[in-house]
Amino acid sequence: MKEENLNIGWNLENTYTELPELLHTAINVNPVSNPKLVILNDTVATSLGLNSKELESTHGVEVLAGNKVIEGGIPLAQAYAGHQFGNFTMLGDGRALLLGEQITPSGELVDVQLKGSGRTPYSRGGDGRAGLGPMLREYIISESMHALGIPTTRSLSVVTTGESIMRETVQPGAVMTRIAASHLRVGTFQFAAKWGTFEDLKALADYAIERHYPILLANENRYLAFLKEVIERQAALIAKWQLVGFIHGVMNTDNMTISGETIDYGPCAFMDIYNPKTVFSSIDRQGRYAYENQPNIAAWNLARLAESLLPLIHEDLDEAVQQAQEAMAAYPVTYENYLLTGMGNKLGIFNIEKEDISLIENLLELMEKYEVDYTNTFRLLTLDKVEETELFGKNGFEQWYEKWKTRLENQQVSEEFIKQLMQKSNPVVIPRNHRVEEALDAAVNNEDYSVLNNLLSVISHPYDYKADYMDYTTLPPDTSGPYKTFCGT
Repeated sequence: MKEENLNIGWNLENTYTELPELLHTAINVNPVSNPKLVILNDTVATSLGLNSKELESTHGVEVLAGNKVIEGGIPLAQAYAGHQFGNFTMLGDGRALLLGEQITPSGELVDVQLKGSGRTPYSRGGDGRAGLGPMLREYIISESMHALGIPTTRSLSVVTTGESIMRETVQPGAVMTRIAASHLRVGTFQFAAKWGTFEDLKALADYAIERHYPILLANENRYLAFLKEVIERQAALIAKWQLVGFIHGVMNTDNMTISGETIDYGPCAFMDIYNPKTVFSSIDRQGRYAYENQPNIAAWNLARLAESLLPLIHEDLDEAVQQAQEAMAAYPVTYENYLLTGMGNKLGIFNIEKEDISLIENLLELMEKYEVDYTNTFRLLTLDKVEETELFGKNGFEQWYEKWKTRLENQQVSEEFIKQLMQKSNPVVIPRNHRVEEALDAAVNNEDYSVLNNLLSVISHPYDYKADYMDYTTLPPDTSGPYKTFCGT
């Protein structure tokens, strides 16, 4: 076994086990009956220093299915809490196992986690398993996010288990291997602050800082500086979501990472028709996590992190609260700066000015009023094919278009520079919901992965304006109701 592991290239650390026992529980693997590799991410494997061919071997698949432990790995489930739709509760990895942290060829430390690997002490009555459809959805969307340049966890593989699980329907079981900078969440800190000691909380914070923000270790108040860094990264992340029309769907505090990566692609989807109130998740009945609410929900989640860190920020509670509030006050300004800069880039404006805000807002108002496609509108503006946009001929658009063109002409840059800026900022393709469903249906119901592989090939180059992606830019045919996504748990 040792030789097989060396051939694969596993090189694990287990730093999380050094944290207080309150934060994790060692778990034995839960073998499945007939594991079969259905998709392997060669690019991710290479970045991890792993041999794809060896991963495809019987031994490699056994590891990816959770039937065997990687040599040097110490499987564990992480404990954390979370505000789920505003309600605080104790959670934890109910269907996941952290196998360890892989040391990559570049010297980075990244988590290797199995998702759908069976019951843990945190399963809360669940079976700990996952369906093939939701695991493939996470694979597709996370790869799209990576290609779009948005910080995200990634999927190394998906393995079917040979067993069935019951969700909305009977589904093939599957295990996904997820790679993350870490799985530390806002909810991890909430858990430590609620049920741990001061020393537990401090150990967790020191670990997070050393792993993600080591430059802060020498800071006079590293914990306040840590809060500020997380705020900065999350502001940048949420702005990137908004700029491509991504809707996470379940922005609970346990789904917000300390690293600033997007995590947990459950009922997520990309918006077609521009509508700020868009909600896809079947469980978000009140629209708490609608597209327009995501920036404010992120601020709310970050406030929960700030509350958890108060004992570390200052020994005097009033002083700690004041410092935390000052840090939190930077979030809306930081977010707005990232968003406006990004929107400016989408319109070819390289140096955003105050008067550009109304130009941006007016376009979005027109897009909402006339119910036009978000991605295609920016794509066609990039190509200067204004006649093909759904806004062409609509009341108010011609005036907006003339103002926009005048603004671009006033920039001291070439037309080619503007064109390149827009092409880098406006994707040609996104994983359209109907295309994702087609891929999942073919894979889950017919064991046909060709549709999925074709989709992955296209969305892996979202900014390629030379490719013929027209079939992937069209909207779905009219249906009887709005598109709905499901959590899969």
